[in-house]
Amino acid sequence: MEKFHPRKPEKEVISMRISSDVLENIDQKAAMVDISRNEFINQCIAFALAHMEDDG
Repeated sequence: MEKFHPRKPEKEVISMRISSDVLENIDQKAAMVDISRNEFINQCIAFALAHMEDDG
């Protein structure tokens, strides 16, 4: 049987500016699915990057 090895994924702390309207929308959507603002933003970014067209 494979052993469990807990580990913390590598993450960087950053700061960003975002409009109040967008932040309010993010907070509402995150609350609807019961996840943190941070996790919601991370998932949105990952989704956008995975679905971007590579134009160059």
